[in-house]
Amino acid sequence: MGYLSIDCDEDNQQVDIGATLRRGREVLLQGFNWESHKHDWWRNLDRKVPDIANSGFTSVWLPPPTHSFSPEGYLPQNLYSLNSSYGSEQLLKQLLQKMKQYKVRAMADIVINHRVGTRQGHGGMYNRYDGIPLSWDERAVTSCTGGLGNKSTGDNFNGVPNIDHSQQFVRKDLISWMLWLRGVGFQDFRFDFVRGYSAKYVKEYIEGAKPLFSVGEYWDSCNYHGHGLDYNQDSHRQRIINWIDGTGQLSSAFDFTTKGILQEAVKGQLWRLRDAQGKPPGVIGWWPSRAVTFLDNHDTGSTQAHWPFPANHVMEGYAYILTHPGIPSVFYDHFYDWGNSVHDQIVKLMDVRRSQDIHSRSLVKILEAQPNLYSAMVGEKLCMKIGDGSWCPSGKEWTLATSGHRYAVWKK
Repeated sequence: MGYLSIDCDEDNQQVDIGATLRRGREVLLQGFNWESHKHDWWRNLDRKVPDIANSGFTSVWLPPPTHSFSPEGYLPQNLYSLNSSYGSEQLLKQLLQKMKQYKVRAMADIVINHRVGTRQGHGGMYNRYDGIPLSWDERAVTSCTGGLGNKSTGDNFNGVPNIDHSQQFVRKDLISWMLWLRGVGFQDFRFDFVRGYSAKYVKEYIEGAKPLFSVGEYWDSCNYHGHGLDYNQDSHRQRIINWIDGTGQLSSAFDFTTKGILQEAVKGQLWRLRDAQGKPPGVIGWWPSRAVTFLDNHDTGSTQAHWPFPANHVMEGYAYILTHPGIPSVFYDHFYDWGNSVHDQIVKLMDVRRSQDIHSRSLVKILEAQPNLYSAMVGEKLCMKIGDGSWCPSGKEWTLATSGHRYAVWKK
């Protein structure tokens, strides 16, 4: 069919898929929310590319670019069609070209746990894909969700056929598709709902398509007792770390542990931000170079609001993730919909991160973790605090770099 005829930006054999993780200087922008498909999205983002680049973002996570049964993109069918509710293939390619000009990488949202069928097959289920590229039959669908494939290697995503990644023809086809996306201009991948299939397949996909940076959405519930969040979330972050290990350490993962703890901590429980070993209590405390920290995304925030960060504490949240190790990700809504003040405060924090050379592996020395005060020294040239408590670093070498409501950052 000639899908691989599009020129790749670089010789795929020479891409060092570990280089971006090793550098540890990434700052991501989630470039959409749950309602973006209603707003001529590729054109909207195209206008914002200069500001995104000037702000210091290295990569923008774009919504799923392929044809989907749901306008948001998470019920894909024809993976080779780039005409979506976000805009036409032509507009998407214009956006990707502009991002390349401004040296901002584009991250594709890879939705491969499930796929909507085109026609009924075995058992009267829509488990065949006739008439479109990747015209799989029922063997491509797991036996747990009405197909003739093997049992799923992960959790089921209910209501649609789940793809059987244990089938070699499926993996081969998906790698070809990911290489095609790379040729279109996507350099980074975000893997959706990775609890649905074994991490070893993500390893194979990264090795095959060679994205420069990858992140997986391994989202399960934090540990609660009654209605309260447990102090100790070690088992929760261990599950995320086990998934990263399963990818051959090639992928990073969203640090849902840090989100869960941080959004409780800012409500007057800042003692939560130091674990029993004196380290940050999320994935960043154990494996910061693979942890993508964030406050909200299209599921947790936006109009879905499944698990939103408290709105009146958002800047404290950004003061934490943008000064700490890990790979911070900023949510579109906060950056572009919450007014110029929030936008500019986030940019200032990003500037301080860059000027003080804070990176994904920077060392953290937690100085205070009280109900109303958290303070830390990160690297050797940055101190920060959040909360109502009064605190500043001792020594004349420290100057205030930026501050706002309930947060302050100093630099040497």
